[in-house]
Amino acid sequence: MKPSRDLADLLTIMAALRTPGSGCPWDLEQNFATIAPYTIEEAHEVADAIARGDMVDLTDELGDLLLQVVFHARMAEEDGHFAFGDVVQAITSKMIRRHPHVFGPDAGKLTPEDVKGLWSRIKAQEKAERREARKAAGLPDDAPTGLLDGIPATLPALARAVKLQAKAGTVGFDWQNARLVLAKIREELDEVEAELDGMDKAAVGEEIGDLLFAVANLARHTDIDPDAALRAANRKFERRFRYIEEQLKARGKTPAQSTLEEMDALWNEAKRAAGDDK
Repeated sequence: MKPSRDLADLLTIMAALRTPGSGCPWDLEQNFATIAPYTIEEAHEVADAIARGDMVDLTDELGDLLLQVVFHARMAEEDGHFAFGDVVQAITSKMIRRHPHVFGPDAGKLTPEDVKGLWSRIKAQEKAERREARKAAGLPDDAPTGLLDGIPATLPALARAVKLQAKAGTVGFDWQNARLVLAKIREELDEVEAELDGMDKAAVGEEIGDLLFAVANLARHTDIDPDAALRAANRKFERRFRYIEEQLKARGKTPAQSTLEEMDALWNEAKRAAGDDK
């Protein structure tokens, strides 16, 4: 086959890879559980390309993510569950249903606040319809119905913390402003410090978890994505540490052969050189 811009050709390639006897041995031995980690990894690589502003990489990474969708759909089709077309129909139906203010008679007539209320009602209706569909298919209706249910446990911890907090906030269980959250962070820091004296690792871990949860809450209250903020901090750390390595290398040394004082001085130099002396 030749490279193509046609989605149908991608589906044909995936079918060929999964064809017993002539397909790819690796692809043939995969299942939903073994492919799921790759799906998560590809989503993170998309986010990384966006964070770096690399549109060349983003083109490639979006293709890799699309392949994950096609892979899962192909396996489901082989098992008689659904096909790729059903996935497309499900999402187009959902987008049309969730945007009556765009595709319905009220197009252009609703305010942002109207849309928020509408969105919540539509999602509640969708959940009810899914329960009915599961019942019609003979599947047990054992889905939890609590306010926080439906937030995937497999989400990155910071992202899940924000979603849990936001969901609880819809019924008023929330701090009123960012400064109150900041006070909570100080309280959690004190609790971490208190546990450090006892050196109970489990207790220290629990308090650090509470601290991170509170920091994620502060990010939410300031409309900042905590994961994106941490990724930016990681990149800044990498940039400064590479500067240390480069400067030491020019002196014929490695970090392991240097003192903390030397590296700390170069760290501050890296901050000044980058104009981000914070």
